[in-house]
Amino acid sequence: MTGTETEDLLRQLAPQVLGAVVRRYGHFDAAEDATQEALIAAATQWPEEGIPDNPKAWLIRVAARRLTDLLRSEQARTRREYIAVLSEPPPPPAAGPADPAGPASPAGSADDSLIVLFLCCHPALTPAAQIALTLRAVGGLTTGQIARAFLVSEETMARRITRAKERVRDSGMSFAMPSGTERLSAVLHVLYLIFTEGYARTRADLADEAIRLTRMARRALPDDGEVAGLLALMLLTDARRAARTTDAGDLIPMASQDRGQWNATYIREGVALVTAALRHGPPGPYQLQAAIAALHDEAVSWADTDWPQIAALYELLLQTSADNPVIKLNHAVAVGMARGPRAGLVLLDALAADPRIAADHRLLAVRAHLLEMAGQTTLARETYLAAARQATSLPQQRYLNSRAKAISVYRDGI
Repeated sequence: MTGTETEDLLRQLAPQVLGAVVRRYGHFDAAEDATQEALIAAATQWPEEGIPDNPKAWLIRVAARRLTDLLRSEQARTRREYIAVLSEPPPPPAAGPADPAGPASPAGSADDSLIVLFLCCHPALTPAAQIALTLRAVGGLTTGQIARAFLVSEETMARRITRAKERVRDSGMSFAMPSGTERLSAVLHVLYLIFTEGYARTRADLADEAIRLTRMARRALPDDGEVAGLLALMLLTDARRAARTTDAGDLIPMASQDRGQWNATYIREGVALVTAALRHGPPGPYQLQAAIAALHDEAVSWADTDWPQIAALYELLLQTSADNPVIKLNHAVAVGMARGPRAGLVLLDALAADPRIAADHRLLAVRAHLLEMAGQTTLARETYLAAARQATSLPQQRYLNSRAKAISVYRDGI
């Protein structure tokens, strides 16, 4: 087995091992640390010694032993502090895991990955903490890997993860699948945020991890239309990955992308998923967004895109997500393409009063595009330049400046 295959196996087993250890012993925060150390031990030993016959059992056994060490160390520290303060011994410590070298598979050895995912998306956590804890506890990424993905120091990310685990511990939440759909919505939102972060920053590792985790949720919840819709949305969006940037890292708009580079396998799977999901009951937001993505991906060219249908789908989406300014922005683009740029500009004028997006470069970029379509080239050029000044990434800045330059060249006949 290659190093990559070993890493894939460990990431697949990470939430299963954590779930098994927490189910048997409790102590979510310490169990997560112990599981991480077991994964590190496996990554070090397995390439030299070979994969054990039962890798999951091996990891559970090592994690249980490490958990015992962690709890004993914590109990000893607490005892020393108590004696120092009160000069008398504390009450007997709570028992930690017993027989760490005993049976490797705890009672109820079913795959607890989904329960771990729900724990990591606990409502007491901020979205940033939910994402970090999900990537570490469910994704099996190290703190350093997560820190690099989000461009923060490892110390900052370690503190974020520690605080998140403490909040989960202090919440007193039992290790069981929560009832109702509210928590599932939070899980799907976190997975969506991980994907969009990876896709927007052209971080293939984050986008791939989001797809992997959503596939896991799909296997556990095969009848949930929104889980299927989110997976379809990710696949249909990620299908364009190879064509969306140049070799130098510059962004290529969808209208100019080489559709021959799009991932046909992802497109077929995504279309099949959303088509099946839409047959069952009213569609949810992820299903509607996936349906929009499918229309983009199935079009032979930008000119052949079914913009009236996309605009209609956005209007349905606004009924479920009426307060989302990004959806309103995308609706304005679709309306501008379907009914003419001036119709889209009217919608942008109303959206410009929303402080959540008024300073976002995307609002100016869309306005510039619609102004260019309307033939107002001078104003379009100025708006592209203003959007470039507000953009936060170098590829976005380069693209918007290039659009402004292209208008200048066209207008001046250079």
